[in-house]
Amino acid sequence: MANTTPNDTAMQPANPEFPDFTLGSSHVLLTGATGFVGQAVLERLLSSHPDTRISLLIRPKSTTTGEARLTTLLKKPVFRSWRERVGEDEVARAVRERLTVVQGDLANPGELPGDLDVVIHGASTVSFDPPIDEAFQTNVDGATGIYGALLASGSNPHVVHVSTAYVGGMRKGVSPEASLEHDIDWRAENYAARSARRRVEMASRQPEVLRSLLAKSRAALGKVGPQAVAQDAEAARIEWVNKRLIDYGRIRAESLGWTDVYTLTKAFAERAAEELWGTAGHRLSIVRPSIIESALRHPFPGWLDGFKVADPLIMAYGRGQLPEFPGVPDSILDVIPVDFVVNAILAAAVTPAKVDEPNYYQIVSGARNPLPFHTMYENVKEFFTTNPMSREGDEIVVPSWRFPGGRSVERTLRLQERLAATADNAVARMPSTTRTRKWTQALHQRQRGLDQLRYFAELYRAYVQTELIFDDRNTRALNATLPDDVTADRGFDVVEIDWHDYFQNIHFPSITGLTKAYANRPAGKARAKRALPVRSDVLAVFDFEGTVVESNLVEQYLWVRLSSIPKAQWPQEFASLMLSVPKFLRVDHRDRGEFIRTLVRRYKGIRVDDLQQLVHGSFGAAMLSRAIPDALDRVAQHRAAGHRTVLVTGATSSAAEPFAPFFDEVIAGEMHSSKGVLTGYLATPPLVDEARAAWLREYAATHGANLTQSYGYGDSLADVAWLQLLGNATVVNPDTELYRHAQRTKWTVEDWTRRSSERQLAPGNLAVLPDVTRKGGTSAEPEEGDRSNTGDAR
Repeated sequence: MANTTPNDTAMQPANPEFPDFTLGSSHVLLTGATGFVGQAVLERLLSSHPDTRISLLIRPKSTTTGEARLTTLLKKPVFRSWRERVGEDEVARAVRERLTVVQGDLANPGELPGDLDVVIHGASTVSFDPPIDEAFQTNVDGATGIYGALLASGSNPHVVHVSTAYVGGMRKGVSPEASLEHDIDWRAENYAARSARRRVEMASRQPEVLRSLLAKSRAALGKVGPQAVAQDAEAARIEWVNKRLIDYGRIRAESLGWTDVYTLTKAFAERAAEELWGTAGHRLSIVRPSIIESALRHPFPGWLDGFKVADPLIMAYGRGQLPEFPGVPDSILDVIPVDFVVNAILAAAVTPAKVDEPNYYQIVSGARNPLPFHTMYENVKEFFTTNPMSREGDEIVVPSWRFPGGRSVERTLRLQERLAATADNAVARMPSTTRTRKWTQALHQRQRGLDQLRYFAELYRAYVQTELIFDDRNTRALNATLPDDVTADRGFDVVEIDWHDYFQNIHFPSITGLTKAYANRPAGKARAKRALPVRSDVLAVFDFEGTVVESNLVEQYLWVRLSSIPKAQWPQEFASLMLSVPKFLRVDHRDRGEFIRTLVRRYKGIRVDDLQQLVHGSFGAAMLSRAIPDALDRVAQHRAAGHRTVLVTGATSSAAEPFAPFFDEVIAGEMHSSKGVLTGYLATPPLVDEARAAWLREYAATHGANLTQSYGYGDSLADVAWLQLLGNATVVNPDTELYRHAQRTKWTVEDWTRRSSERQLAPGNLAVLPDVTRKGGTSAEPEEGDRSNTGDAR
């Protein structure tokens, strides 16, 4: 490959085609215009090259056309100064006369114009670790697609191919501005990468893989229902495939000498550009920027379109989530402002390029204005010490890094991961209380921090431990060709950058500003506390046990059973029940419906009339005394707003019936009876998990209710199946599994006030059980005081 040497470039005059160092009336094709760098290039073409015509290759998204995406794009902040300066009439004229959308994607761009003068190809994947097939499709197939379409169009433009400075792979020393030295068959690698998904998809469907995934899903979501298990297992299979393909990319890149699949595929894209265009009778310039961050000056200081390469790491440190990091303190972190990159791209486009002799430009800072990693760390610590972030109202104190080395950090990380997993398993086995939920949340945050540290350590290791210096002599010579009158505005001399000022006053305020804007959005609890809207097409669906009443099915059975047998038999019944509790817990953890069926077996032989007498007497009063006050308050609020309130229980109606006056409707199961005696079976399947979800859909359709505007309240993981159908899901005093689900889905979590401890009914507290005067009989009527309390509760 012929290379441009520093001496070739240093004395090149400005292009006689463009004496004013603009692109004149050139027809420019721009790819990647919706991306970070592409937006900035388009803005510069519009604002500083006013006579150009610009064709934009934009991929339609779903029902959104390329033209519609362009309209949205031009409203972004990067174009604000240009729009304000020229006025909306000129903006409309520019869109009408200067901009043309070519709808297509890189691999299949369709028919390109035949009169192109310049092509700026900057589209690529923006992830370091995508699945291997996706990386090759975007970066390699994208390059072959665009160059194939250019050949077919008949155009002979000067192509500026935007790559990355890290394209040379894992090396030490100086990286020259020249063609890459490797003899890898990029076409063969592309074919293998594209076939990887098919192979991994086949492997993911093998019985041993599916059996393992199903077992994990059943253990986690068995209570929710079989469809939830199946959906979770399929989601886990897809994640398994994705992780395998990401690992394929990482390992293949490392085995060939590159840091990751991103830099590997960018290297292959360069080779494709050289073979298909740059040494095939055409003109090519390859521009290699390093880590691109916010603008120094243009379109305004700090302009940034979302977080970029280093920003997630910076923000994680500011949140106190990175106690240490495996960086080499004296390694060079090569950062470049985006406006410098754009200026260099357009300068390369203006500068003459020889046929079959590609130009190479590395837009970097490390050679002449180096930023050691320890200096970057000191800047980040200084900023977040002066401007600390907060968590729940408390300022976050950022950690001090000692740079102990990669191996030490890895050992500490593994230990912390083991400790976090052990603590998480222990808390998961504890009863759900306000305290354990706080522990769960703290462990969740801790695990998220460890996961981030693991991710960042693997992803950024090559970039913060590099011993590579990028040569930029060609780029310096290119900058020297700028006329004096445009240098201040369009120059890219990195010596001008004061890193301390750039980070403290431009870049860090920019990225933390993005974070603060996000943090100021209303949280789930704030939304839940707004006044309920008044409307008649809304349901408010309440689970019963644990949500409306502080009681469980075992306690309810014990009350009923002990009310129907002599006191002499109480210890025997109580002992029998306690021996069954471990079985009940196992069954309930596996399947709520099976648990209800198992417990109902113990009702066999109880007379229906006796049960009804209890419901209207002491048992009903006991259930009402266990009502959760906050639940009944919320029910009243919904009724006042005109919502249809529904109490739903998967168990039988005996415990829920006393609450009927509070609700518009009570939905409950019934026990089967024969000749007035309970048989120990249910009359219908229990209305739990996915069965309740199916019922809710039908109920909403029957009553003309809008589920997306409706409300639901539940306390158990089994409630997920129907809560997720509702637009306003609230979990109340949740069990640990439901609390974790709510944390992931951002559902509202509320702790509702329970009744006072002295009124609690515990299975061992026989003093508060009903007075039994005869076999099969009870003192069914509550005392006068109890009747009065029941009336007040209603």
